[in-house]
Amino acid sequence: MEETTIFREAFGDSPVIRVLDFLIEGRNLDYSLTDIAENSGIGWTTLHRIWGNLEKLKIVKHTRIIGKAKLYRLNMENDAVRKLIKVYDALLVQETEKAPKKKIIVSH
Repeated sequence: MEETTIFREAFGDSPVIRVLDFLIEGRNLDYSLTDIAENSGIGWTTLHRIWGNLEKLKIVKHTRIIGKAKLYRLNMENDAVRKLIKVYDALLVQETEKAPKKKIIVSH
């Protein structure tokens, strides 16, 4: 069974949320559409169905071409993307703070 994330728990487990979850987590890198589909856990056809809208809304942007693969990343210049990242990070902090603290005992 696939593990869920706090972001998907908060916003649902739709293909768009899965893609955003993956891209926000790896926000400093760019990816091919194949990598995005595989790492988001969605099918190629599903990704192509939603990708045009993500481009139209300027949520993602094309960065470069390697061989035949076009690479994309989150558009960090988009105000909505920056706000999504803040929400994502806040959810992670919230989840981390409520996790039980563990003591580590080191013996010599």
